[in-house]
Order: sequence, then structure tokens, then C-alpha cells
Amino acid sequence: MTSHQIHSPLPEALRRQAAGRWLTWWILIVTAGEAVGFAVPALVGVVAHDTPVFPVLLPLAGAVEGALLGWAQATVLAKRLPELRRRAWVALTALAAVVAYVVASFLTAAADSWLSWPWVARTALLLTIGAVILLSIGVAQWIELRRHLAQAGWWILTTFVAWLLGLGLFFIVATPLWYEGRDILSAVAVGVGAGLVMAAAMATVTGVAMSSFLRATEEREG
Repeated sequence: MTSHQIHSPLPEALRRQAAGRWLTWWILIVTAGEAVGFAVPALVGVVAHDTPVFPVLLPLAGAVEGALLGWAQATVLAKRLPELRRRAWVALTALAAVVAYVVASFLTAAADSWLSWPWVARTALLLTIGAVILLSIGVAQWIELRRHLAQAGWWILTTFVAWLLGLGLFFIVATPLWYEGRDILSAVAVGVGAGLVMAAAMATVTGVAMSSFLRATEEREG
């Protein structure tokens, strides 16, 4: 890692002000990117969930979501990490999203089988699947981030917590509003609305953490 990767030749007060503006932009742009991206699998889930092509369409929709999330993050992150390889970041995020959706789809498709397992086996399976889903994006992005930040490993834990919170809020908001027989438009609206809440929570947690990591790197490099 070279000393010119992060540029911050500003007095302390101005540096803090700039960091605050950066965090605000991260939260806004990343929230928007994830919310718009999540609308794609939400739409696919409502419209095509009973069709033969659903197992193919859902991972593709996840790739779109991941690409939009990665693009939003890379757009803001590159302002503080100018040597960030944006295309790599986007590609890694999209791939991680595909993995998460494939794993989640497998869990749903095989429900008739694993629901009959002993509770210990069911719990172990759910914990394993949950860990893969929640860790997928952080691990993938760490591959690129480690080239720029000494604390990159903490990004994996950060994204785990961020997605755990975001998905938890998603289900809290969406579950009471989803019911059998709901019309397509309102079902999509519920998914998109809950997705916006999820996106905002995830963006806030990751933004605060990333701002802290960047700050530590700037101080260390002088």
C-alpha cells in the first residue's frame, strides 16, 4: 500500500467536515443503489416465483442488484481511495449477490427435505446458510479492499452486521404486509418499501464503519 492512495492534506477541522460530507453521500448513494437494485429481484419474486424460469431469473436479478450496489459503493469510495479498481469491486459484489441468491434459493427449494431433519441438523443448516449469505458480499469485497486498507478484514464483520440488521428490518416491515392473494402491484410495493428500509440500514452501518477505517488509514499515513 502506497502513501498516495488516500489524499487528505487538510487541517483537522476541514478534514472532519469533508469526512462528514463523504459519509452523507455514502449513505444516500448506497441506499439508492441498493434500493433500486433490490427492486429487480423483488419484482422477479412476485411475478415469476411460480414459473419454471424462476430458479434462473432470481440469480440474474441478484447479479443486477449486486452490480448496482457495487457501483454505488465504488462511486463514493473512489473519492477517498482513488486507486480502487471500480470494475473489480462491482464484479465481485455482483458475484457475491449471485452466490447469496443461489444459496437462499437452494434452501427454499429443498425445504420439503430438510424440514424433516432433526432440529439440531436443521439449526446447523440454517446457521450455515445464513452465514454464507451474510458474509458473501463482505468476503468478496475484501479481496479488493485489502489492497488499500490495513483494516480491510474488519469490513467482513461490518457487512455481516449491516446485512443482519438490514434483512431483519426487511422482514419486520414486509412480513405483516405480505399475504396470499395480494395483487402484484401492491406486493411489489411492499417489497420495494421494505427494501428501502433494508438499504438505508445497511448503508448507514457500512458507511460509519468505512469512514472510521479510512480515517485510521489517513492518520497512520500522515
